[in-house]
Amino acid sequence: MSSFHDPKFLDELYNVFEPFNPLSPGDPQYVDCREVRGDGDILEELGNKIRRSQRMTCQLYAGHRGAGKSTELLRLKQYLEQNQFLVVYFAADEADIDPEDAEYADILLACTRHILEDLKDIARPDPLTEWLRGRWQELKDLALTEVKFETLSVEGQIAQFAKLTANLRAVPSLRRQIRDKINPYTVTLTQALNEFIAEAKNNLPNGCEKLAVIVDNLDRMVLIPQDNGRTNHEEIFIDRSEQLRSLDCHLVYTVPISLVYSRRSTDLRDIYSDPQVLPMIMVQNPDETTHQPGVDKLTEIITKRVERVAKAALESEVLTTEIFESAEVVQRLCLMSGGHVRNLLLLIQAAINRTHQLPISKKEVQRAITEARDTYRRTVEHDEWQLLAQVHRSKQIINEDQTRNLLFNRCLLEYRYLDNDGELQRWSDVHPLIKNLPEFKAAVAALEKS
Repeated sequence: MSSFHDPKFLDELYNVFEPFNPLSPGDPQYVDCREVRGDGDILEELGNKIRRSQRMTCQLYAGHRGAGKSTELLRLKQYLEQNQFLVVYFAADEADIDPEDAEYADILLACTRHILEDLKDIARPDPLTEWLRGRWQELKDLALTEVKFETLSVEGQIAQFAKLTANLRAVPSLRRQIRDKINPYTVTLTQALNEFIAEAKNNLPNGCEKLAVIVDNLDRMVLIPQDNGRTNHEEIFIDRSEQLRSLDCHLVYTVPISLVYSRRSTDLRDIYSDPQVLPMIMVQNPDETTHQPGVDKLTEIITKRVERVAKAALESEVLTTEIFESAEVVQRLCLMSGGHVRNLLLLIQAAINRTHQLPISKKEVQRAITEARDTYRRTVEHDEWQLLAQVHRSKQIINEDQTRNLLFNRCLLEYRYLDNDGELQRWSDVHPLIKNLPEFKAAVAALEKS
């Protein structure tokens, strides 16, 4: 076992709580939290539907950012691969779309690029390169090249799709121009992509029988109102739903949780069936008592990460005496995270950053909590405190634009559990970090007087 007092151990401990990298399937740090998340399981609810369906499926997956969706989607990818699927998975915001400004054309180009790059060895790219050739005069300047299309190798022609998506993401001055050139031809691009997919499906590698595409991180797209009174979220997932669903393979798209709780939720259900939602780990009950099973799951998450650095199994008393100052410190971290895994990891990293020697003290944990709380204070608009107080009292989401913004910003969190009759119950509350803010306390007091 590594020495807890070795300075390198503290550095490694800091890095093992990295909050932005999803876990790979089979990672020993993974903790199954199904029982404290309302018994939902992505393998059953999305995976089995894809595996069993005789027609192509298109499903939406939602949840708060940082709740663990990418880790779950990578589990889904592995599950499908174990069931004779070839899976194209990509995180759309890494190289293809700008979450601050995204539209349907951006997503179609991203899908085209990744499907083409992943399947080019089992299907001829001709339908897509011919589509691009027919529009090269219009698009070559937007790909920032003067090269004649005919002089490019096949690899070079394929690479032009990557250049377009890279410029969509990184060059705001070109973004509108690229969309204006692509939008009139999205139907023909989809047709060309489906021709390519059809050949690929006939040449799947040994053992593979079906094709699935998983598009991650679309839930990070910021809500942008349009001139017609609608939003970019509605334009992508509802107005363009027919095209979004038209790729000839099984599809899973992540979707902003705020859209799932919008006035268009019934439209989403009609188009895609019910979106699968990954809720928070339930660390408190609706009556605001501690839900210890949820806290225990978060403690297990912490323990497994420490064990990775320690290179040995960890007794519970070691965690609460040598790594952290006390069991109360660990409990407080879990409760203040609201059951949000990334928040938990961020709080721990912040506390470690101020720690010079283990154990991590109550003082450093409280400092991390205070700094995170101040971030949430700045997130809430002046006229939103009363709305937060209303949700806190009712434990139910109010269907209006401001509430959806608070969901998107993780000021409001959703929890799920099975009651004694096996019925799935949903409830929401403000993030625990907000509850001790003076502005929130004042809003609660004003609501109680009214």
